[in-house]
Amino acid sequence: PTHILIIPRKPIQSLQQITIDDQELLGHLLLKGTAIANDAGLESWRTVINTGEEAGQTVFHLHIHIIGGRKLIWPPG
Repeated sequence: PTHILIIPRKPIQSLQQITIDDQELLGHLLLKGTAIANDAGLESWRTVINTGEEAGQTVFHLHIHIIGGRKLIWPPG
């Protein structure tokens, strides 16, 4: 199994705090995540951004999880 984190240098607490000024950064993070997943040899993966405590956010700095390397089920557990 693979679990990769994509973490921007800009301090953003969560998606709740993004603005229109962050759209280029957010696009860059997703493109970089795809490149990293491909470089890791993943054929498929899940991209996760937890927003807020009830959604499972425990680190309050925006980050993207790239999860793959095994069959993923729905709903996630």
